[in-house]
Amino acid sequence: MAVIGIITCEILELEFAHMLALDADLEKVTILENRRSARLIEALEAGNCRHLQRIPHIRSFCAEPAARLEAVVRVLEVALHRNKKKLQRALKRAAHELAGSVDALLLGYGLCGNALENVTELLDVGIPVFVPMAHGHPVDDCVGLLIGGRDRYYAEQCRTPGTVFMIPGFTSHLPEIVQGDFEDTDHCGLKRMFKRYERALLVVTPVMPEEEMVVNSKDFNALLGLRTEVRQGTLEILHDTWLAAKNYLKDSEKRTIFREAK
Repeated sequence: MAVIGIITCEILELEFAHMLALDADLEKVTILENRRSARLIEALEAGNCRHLQRIPHIRSFCAEPAARLEAVVRVLEVALHRNKKKLQRALKRAAHELAGSVDALLLGYGLCGNALENVTELLDVGIPVFVPMAHGHPVDDCVGLLIGGRDRYYAEQCRTPGTVFMIPGFTSHLPEIVQGDFEDTDHCGLKRMFKRYERALLVVTPVMPEEEMVVNSKDFNALLGLRTEVRQGTLEILHDTWLAAKNYLKDSEKRTIFREAK
């Protein structure tokens, strides 16, 4: 029996739902239910995720003795990375909540402005912590995760320095992300913030059709005069991170069985 704890931002809810719903090894998925996890639950249900369970708090979690692999998911609010200390506190609190009930943690975060540069030391939970990696180093953020790593991310930044990168979750959470700025009917603050930007780059993955991303971002892009371009993204890095956590736990189980057999 092994339990992987997942802590992710709302931005990546669709990617995690897609991955978990398709994993044949996963025998139960438990979600800490609150308003932040509502869309993840909806996406898991739409993907016919097997043995989906909702609980109000980690204290309600009880691992299934017969299950070979389970996941427990905690979703944190969008845009915590705006404040480095706030993000660190939220992740550390969530990690400590889950640590006593899981065998490893997987984070749906990158470096996020170096807030998570020394994440194992920061969380200090005494269990393995897996973060999305590309070419031997953590991805920079959720865009780096889905665009395919640092090189592709940097290439697009060089191609057009004034680029707003839009992954599926960003487009679906746009109203929440810019809520304060849209309270100003003239949008002066928003326009000032993005005055040097000229391009919206949609990073498309299997979790959302390109057409839906275009519709979600249309008003925002029109308001700021951004031209829209599209690049194909990937779920490969996220899947590799999940596989690394699974393989670690399988190897640990084999080592335990071997020691007990001796």
